[in-house]
Amino acid sequence: MSTHWYLVHSKPRQELIALQNLEQQGFSCYMPLIKVEKLRRNKLTQVQEPLFPRYLFIQLGKGIYDKSWTPIRSTTGVCNLVRFGIEPAKVDENLIAALRQHETGQGAHTQSLFSPGERLQITSGAFAGLDVIYQMTDGNNRVMVLIELLSKPVKMFLEPGELRKT
Repeated sequence: MSTHWYLVHSKPRQELIALQNLEQQGFSCYMPLIKVEKLRRNKLTQVQEPLFPRYLFIQLGKGIYDKSWTPIRSTTGVCNLVRFGIEPAKVDENLIAALRQHETGQGAHTQSLFSPGERLQITSGAFAGLDVIYQMTDGNNRVMVLIELLSKPVKMFLEPGELRKT
């Protein structure tokens, strides 16, 4: 039995819905995820997002005993299979293995919203509109920044929601 991986294009923000519906129909699917920091209610939180927004992988066979491909396109959350011309685009098995290895190797690593040394701008309070340099996030879910006052860098602690990228 010969199976290959193919790429499914999903509707906007419906990758998880497409994945669940395809798996409920008995298809073998894979959607690589990445941990990222997001600003939710002015607090930094860690969430998992698709590594490739609007795409997931599906394993299909072409034999007469394999599952029919027909229901894929009409599955809730799915736009279509990605194609090159009339042929669905095959994805190399080694790429899937590398993505799975990267995902498990990533472990506790989270992609931060702000990077040390990044220039940000204060959006509220007495210092609104001033540029600062991000240093780090402290244990109390606040961020430490450097602000230049009287020609000297001064440490300042702010809520993450009070900053925006410039």
